Amino acid sequence: MGAMFRKRLISRENFEAASVFDVNNDGVMDIVSGGYWYEGPDFTNKHKIAEIPTYGEYRGDFCDYPMDVNGDGFLDIITASWFDDGLYWRENPGDTGKEWKLHKVAVCSPVETVRCFDIDGCGVLEVFPNTPMSAQCFFKLVTDEHGKGTGRFTKHVIGNEPSGHGMGFADINGDGRMDIVLSNGWLEQPDNLFLDEWTYHKEFQFGSASVPILGLDIAGNGMTDLIVGQGHHYGLHWYEQRKKPDGGRYWIRRAIEEERSQYHDLWLMDIDNDGELELITGTRWRAHNGNDPGEDQPIGLFYFKGVKGGTFTKHTIDFGDPKEASGVGIYFWVADTNNDGYLDIVAPGKEGLYLFENLGAQAK
Repeated sequence: MGAMFRKRLISRENFEAASVFDVNNDGVMDIVSGGYWYEGPDFTNKHKIAEIPTYGEYRGDFCDYPMDVNGDGFLDIITASWFDDGLYWRENPGDTGKEWKLHKVAVCSPVETVRCFDIDGCGVLEVFPNTPMSAQCFFKLVTDEHGKGTGRFTKHVIGNEPSGHGMGFADINGDGRMDIVLSNGWLEQPDNLFLDEWTYHKEFQFGSASVPILGLDIAGNGMTDLIVGQGHHYGLHWYEQRKKPDGGRYWIRRAIEEERSQYHDLWLMDIDNDGELELITGTRWRAHNGNDPGEDQPIGLFYFKGVKGGTFTKHTIDFGDPKEASGVGIYFWVADTNNDGYLDIVAPGKEGLYLFENLGAQAK
């Protein structure tokens, strides 16, 4: 028994980011990817968002996170890329016949990708770009007296040195506050996250780590462990947190999968409705345009059961030649696209945009 999926090619567009949300407020989920959105429920009507710059094999869109930035009731898009000079948002015009206006949030060094998280518990997500060449920061949406977005953000720098490739959110020390995990250590959230200094703990070296790095008590000992993919090399691992007799912390690396490379994006979700979290991930095709180890391998999309306890049993959703198979790009999405109670997977990439409709647990 296992979750079964119906695979569908939505478009051969080569954007590497996608998301799912109700673009036109008709109560139906739509798919957004790069320069276009695809109208639900059948995703056949394709609407232009904007012209997206091309940089060799790359497109200038490494994130498509939905957020109502200007408070008009329509979800906009948070976006950035390695090749542009900042963090941006695209304004949803509320009219399928109009293109989306681009607004700059702030100048940033090259952005690997972006993740959003409500770090201060205010009910509105903050925006965290992964900027390997500069210190970690986040952007807080300025809201009005009704809690609606005003189209403006405030910037908060919480690191003192380049963050490196990789970022995630996890309560490392068990104090009830979410910390920021980077490729070579973690930033400890202080009592006042806006005014106090975030302490940086250099405790590991994850290399070209995934975005996100995931935190979960896998070993069952009450401490947060970490799941890390190698975005530009071989390997998918989990790191068990241990304590020394003197109270110091150390990490034991344990393999999940070491035969494939370019595990750049990861999700923890209950994909088969069994009440347990599964690790959902896949390989990114030509992440560095043919310059990463293992880039000539077949690509694939997978989920792993037995996360709790660390067994990580692999289930293949798709695998094969990029002309026919799908990986997960730099920013894929997991959501119930058709309101049937099962989570589907929207997988963008240089190989095209695919939808994997979850058919539920069926006998093979």
